[in-house]
Amino acid sequence: MARILLSFFAAALLANAQAPDPGQNELIRQLLQRIDRLEKRVTELEGTHVVEKAPPTAPAEHDHMAMGTAPGGTTGVPSDAAPTYPALKLSGFGDINYTASDRPGSKASFNEGQFILHMSSALSSRVTYFGELSLTARTDAGSGTPAAGGFNIEVERSIIRYDQSDHLKLSFGRYHTPISYWNTQFHHGSWLQTTASRPEMVQFGGNFIPVHFVGAQAEGSFAARGLNLNYNLGIGNGRSSVLTRDGDWGDINNHKALLANVFIKPDKLYGLQMGASIYRDKINATGRPETYEWIQSAHVVWARENPEFIAEFFNINHRQPGSSVSTNNQAWYAQVAYRLPMADHWKPYYRYEYIHTPVADVVFRGLNLGLSSSTLGVRYDISSFAAFKFEWRNQDRPGLPTTNVAWAQTSFTF
Repeated sequence: MARILLSFFAAALLANAQAPDPGQNELIRQLLQRIDRLEKRVTELEGTHVVEKAPPTAPAEHDHMAMGTAPGGTTGVPSDAAPTYPALKLSGFGDINYTASDRPGSKASFNEGQFILHMSSALSSRVTYFGELSLTARTDAGSGTPAAGGFNIEVERSIIRYDQSDHLKLSFGRYHTPISYWNTQFHHGSWLQTTASRPEMVQFGGNFIPVHFVGAQAEGSFAARGLNLNYNLGIGNGRSSVLTRDGDWGDINNHKALLANVFIKPDKLYGLQMGASIYRDKINATGRPETYEWIQSAHVVWARENPEFIAEFFNINHRQPGSSVSTNNQAWYAQVAYRLPMADHWKPYYRYEYIHTPVADVVFRGLNLGLSSSTLGVRYDISSFAAFKFEWRNQDRPGLPTTNVAWAQTSFTF
């Protein structure tokens, strides 16, 4: 019905157009895009119900926005049938890359990127489980005794959640720490993001922010007079003795990490999101003194295709217990992209990012995290589920020669 009405409206506009009107053409284009999105959504909804005697592997509807999953294959069956539990749904991502750099000693080569599996399952009408596994090629494959395997397997996320209402959802597990827009919007699977690469400050396996978090969270949303206020509150294990790792096996000390994140998505400015986060922990990294870590972050996002704009700012404060001396490490990036109206398979983009870490910082000292970088690229969507990306990065680090990297990638979801 939505398609019929929107198609009729679009046809009426075309029929009544007496002269080219850029504003009217843009409205028609947006209506046609809306039709396509509605058709995909209807297809998903038709495939999310299972008949009473359906096989237990039949997929079920899952909260894609909250858990970060992507559309996967479903089986269309009557929508009025009662669901059965558990109802498992699988989807996946992959990417193949080719990189070349002018860094001394580097080699131009292909690499397999990451192979990702998402598993979502409704356990009841209010309880859901989500898991994410990654397989990443090892550089030492086949070496050592016994010989190292070809891939590292990592449990990236494992979350069980109870939905009391839209206002309150309680969950436990391993998360992507919700103190960064990029970190919670673009999970493993580079097809999800416009670019081939992530900003340096939110890199998986990076030192700057704790990308993963193990613990418990409360989240929810409120209409708030059209502002659509969302929140996350969390408590859990912070960084482990290795800065790049979280406390999967347990906390490194008896001081739990705390976090809070709030953001709004106003009705009157569709696509706009603004928010801020704080994160507090005491870290005991190997080779570093015990240190209090305060992280403050903020983001502004215009999540539209024409244009897409993402900007984030981080300040990480480190202070040793019993000392009044503290250091502030700061980082930010801004990215803009624009899907071409007359050739909508193409989406050029540009990102600038900057990281500053003081020499006196006791945690990041010696890691050479400082960075000034520009990224210029274009995305070409081969289909609704696969894309080519061509990217050039210019990176400047303190005390090192400027490096240029050329990157070609094909990414997909299945």
